[in-house]
Amino acid sequence: MEKPSLGKDDRQLQTVLKKYWFVPVFLLIFAVLFLAGSWYGQKKADSQASTGNRRILYYVDPMNPAHTSPEPGLAPCGMKMEPVYAEDEDHPAGTALSPGSVKITPKKQQIIGVKVATVAKSPWTYTLRTVGKVAADETRIYRINAFIDGFIMKVFDNSTGSLVRKDEPLATYYSKDLFTALQTYYYAVYALDNLKYENVQQGRAVPSSQKHYLEAQKQAAEYNLMALGVSPQQIRELIRNKDITQEIIISAPVTSFVLVRNITPGQKFTTGQELYRLADLSRVWIQADLFKDEAGYVHPGEKVKVNLAGQSKTYTATVSEILPEFDPATLTLKVRLELDNPGFTLRPGMFVDVEFPIKMPPAVNIPVDAVMDSGLKKLVFVDRGNGFFEPRRVKTGWRLGERTQITEGLKPGERIVVSGNFLIDSESRMRLAAAGMFGEVAKDPVCGSNVDASKAKAAGFQSTYQNRNYYFCSPGCKEHFDKNPGRYAAKTDGTQKKPASSPPPPEQSKPAQIAKARTMDPVCGIEVDENQAKANGLTSVYQGKTYYFSSFSCNRQFDK
Repeated sequence: MEKPSLGKDDRQLQTVLKKYWFVPVFLLIFAVLFLAGSWYGQKKADSQASTGNRRILYYVDPMNPAHTSPEPGLAPCGMKMEPVYAEDEDHPAGTALSPGSVKITPKKQQIIGVKVATVAKSPWTYTLRTVGKVAADETRIYRINAFIDGFIMKVFDNSTGSLVRKDEPLATYYSKDLFTALQTYYYAVYALDNLKYENVQQGRAVPSSQKHYLEAQKQAAEYNLMALGVSPQQIRELIRNKDITQEIIISAPVTSFVLVRNITPGQKFTTGQELYRLADLSRVWIQADLFKDEAGYVHPGEKVKVNLAGQSKTYTATVSEILPEFDPATLTLKVRLELDNPGFTLRPGMFVDVEFPIKMPPAVNIPVDAVMDSGLKKLVFVDRGNGFFEPRRVKTGWRLGERTQITEGLKPGERIVVSGNFLIDSESRMRLAAAGMFGEVAKDPVCGSNVDASKAKAAGFQSTYQNRNYYFCSPGCKEHFDKNPGRYAAKTDGTQKKPASSPPPPEQSKPAQIAKARTMDPVCGIEVDENQAKANGLTSVYQGKTYYFSSFSCNRQFDK
């Protein structure tokens, strides 16, 4: 079959296509580039929208905040450099934030769980709970010791832990001297009674000399019986019955419990040996353990609640005294309570729950979790508005339960972070590290710049005035301070107003027509007065533009 021949028009079209084959390829490439550019523009617009059109100051290494860069890229650790934005447009109007202040967006606050509360000055009532141990009142413990040598003849129905009533017989013992002592006592009693009887029968008065002599004999004989261990109750029984006995009765002096019984029938004992130990439990002691700082809020005479486990009844005890006994194992002090024990419910050795009601006078107190305690200093984060949180150094007083007193650093009405402050503190530390401040941050009293105290001290930019150290960012600021330390110290402390006759500070000594020009430190992100930075030599020129800095560390980092 023959191939169809092309017409004249078809041959011309084929020639044109061969000659201009690149036109469709060019159109295709142009379409691809157009689509790519549209995608990039949309992505950049989205990025700007997500950052709120904020100006980027520099980029920081997320793992090493001291490593910064003016351009984005990858950090040495392999992670992406994070931007640091200039947030001066949202800066709280008319306020100056301390070093380490950070801004947290509402969305981020919700993610990390930030909660704020208002500081108030109010009284605080707290119930201090601890465990106490019941003990016998030492002033109500009775020890029955042997007066003479002898042996036990009989023991009545009692044992350790038994309740015995007052004057109840406990045991009897024999003494070889009892018979002679009884004879002497009966003779003195008979002679005295006979003297009284004869004189009454004859109608005469009893001679006083004879009466006193016989009464003295009777009393001496009675003392001899008591020296053998005969109780006054038994002596009265002997007089009433006129009986000669061979047993001396050991009786209970009060209603009490037997703590110790050291005798058995037929046992021989010697003088001074302990036979019984009794305890009157109608009133008991409770020994409670308190830490040293807690014991300072407890005072003698206060009423406390005592609960026995498993019982709904509540007892009321009285604080007797805080004993000078310190337990090095538990780091506690002993507090003694006194408590009536009707029915002998509480027994020595029992454990009870003790509640000390503590009332503190009105004071500024906040939750303990709101304080970031590093050991050397204590910080709270104050909500300054517009998402700014400022670290504030505070001093604390008492701490009871979940509340602690603030003695310095906060005022009623201020709002502080009470939850999520750990993450805010981490970001604050990163911000300080990025600014080259790794130690304690101080404020230059002359130019107001933030200074790393340790670096300033190492560089010799330190002065002492009235037992207080001041740190500076440059030799010029130190020189101005040394010339008139009282004015700058008062300005820093806020304790005095500037006298009307005092000379103007260095930045105000220039002609009035020179207005203050403020700019942003490109490294530290701090607002800087251009005139002051020039006076202190904190400037650098790059590509025909002058940059101003708040400290030498920021200036050096920029120059690098």
